[in-house]
Amino acid sequence: MPASESVLLLRDVVAAGAAVTATRSRLAKTTALAALLDRASDAELPVVVAWLSGDTGHGRLGVGWRSLIDREHAPAEVDTLTVAAVDAAFADIAAISGAGSQSQRAAVIDGLLGQATAAEQRFLIQLMLGELRQGALEGVMVEAIASSTTVPAAAVRRALMLSGSLAHTAATARAGGVDALSAVGLEVGRPLRPMLASPAGSVSAALESLGGPMSAEFKFDGARIQVHRNDDRVWVFTRTLADVTARVPEIVEQVLTLPVTSVVLDGETLALDDAGRPRPFQETMSRFGSANGSDAAEVLRPYFFDCLHRDGVDLIDRPLSERLDALDAVAAAHRIPAVTISAATADAEAQISGQLRSALADGHEGIMLKGLDTAYEAGRRGKGWQKIKPVHTLDLVVLAAEWGSGRRTGLLSNLHLGARDPDGGDPIMVGKTFKGLTDALLRWQTDTFPDYARDPSESGHVVWLRPELVVEIALDGVQVSRRYPGGVALRFARVVRYRPDRTAADADTIDAVRALLPKRAN
Repeated sequence: MPASESVLLLRDVVAAGAAVTATRSRLAKTTALAALLDRASDAELPVVVAWLSGDTGHGRLGVGWRSLIDREHAPAEVDTLTVAAVDAAFADIAAISGAGSQSQRAAVIDGLLGQATAAEQRFLIQLMLGELRQGALEGVMVEAIASSTTVPAAAVRRALMLSGSLAHTAATARAGGVDALSAVGLEVGRPLRPMLASPAGSVSAALESLGGPMSAEFKFDGARIQVHRNDDRVWVFTRTLADVTARVPEIVEQVLTLPVTSVVLDGETLALDDAGRPRPFQETMSRFGSANGSDAAEVLRPYFFDCLHRDGVDLIDRPLSERLDALDAVAAAHRIPAVTISAATADAEAQISGQLRSALADGHEGIMLKGLDTAYEAGRRGKGWQKIKPVHTLDLVVLAAEWGSGRRTGLLSNLHLGARDPDGGDPIMVGKTFKGLTDALLRWQTDTFPDYARDPSESGHVVWLRPELVVEIALDGVQVSRRYPGGVALRFARVVRYRPDRTAADADTIDAVRALLPKRAN
């Protein structure tokens, strides 16, 4: 157990993060993290766990890239910053609001970075910008917490799923061991991590995998929501567990009409046009960026596909069939369209394909297949839920690449992607991605891209390339965007492969990209 007078320095956290980054061994990562957690006091433990998971512990600090990079911060020569001092500074930054907040934040940041060494400055800047990537992934941290507190990893994992917080879970494990972790349950008003779906290779593959009876639901292109109600109090959380209750008053109003005293519902919300078809995804998401939801023009409607708690009874360990019965009893009018499929019938594949066609015809992005005997695996991407939707691919031009950080330090990673201008102009940028890049591709890019650099002498964060390389990109869709000159942006883009058989003249045009917009947006 940690010494009661332990004073952990920031340099210790930075060193542990560097050790994790330097190895590909999961055991070595776990050992390095557990050793640091062993040294942390009870107060320092949740802070350190949050940081090494890429979280400041105080949410988003409202700090922009330019406010950190454009200001001069001469590094300190001696590493004296403590974990407690940095955490206090983060708390101060998070609490600043109102007139003059930008200059006040800058003053606190200047004071903090002025006390940090060069290595500590890099760590703090990445942490404040939400860009800390060093291999201390959630699964490894779960194992490190288990090792440090001598409790089973399964107990840590379940408590994390139900509490939604690694830091809280670590503190619970330290304070009460496996008994305290086992006591963590679903709490109305506290979000739990949502269950996620795995992509299905095909309808037949999903049928074979799920085996038994299943629900085939429409997959909406909306925003995931988790709704909690206790008497006349309602909470609405996003997929990332952010509380957006104040921004969606119409959802709160509709939930208050449900015939139930306490409930936890999982679902989606989206805005519909006058014809009842879904509006573009970003119009729904814009509501969650609005300080006051009641000022927004779009009306959001909730659609639910699961019931996790009803009137004092937790249902997450019950089969989906029971949870759907509870959902129908509480909110049948708000249920996402679904049909029940028996995998044993000869026409099961035809039924699923018909449901997929219906979902696409109504403007949705596909369907979800869910085994009716599955429990709710909070925070897991299990095989009990599988998603089926069309996959779009585009051949795009690589315009630039950014030098990576964390495990990708020293490698050219994030790609800038452009579509061909049918009028013969320069390629038009439509997005960025680093998804799908294998270690081999990262090394190939790093070795090859300098030969295509517009200015070989340039040494900045971005290497701009002559528009000659073509890459095949898979994506979930396209949305309207002011961020890029083509007026569109790729959604969930990932690299499939490079196309040495194609030149920039063979790349897809900006018109082909825009054709993937939902009809209303197009």
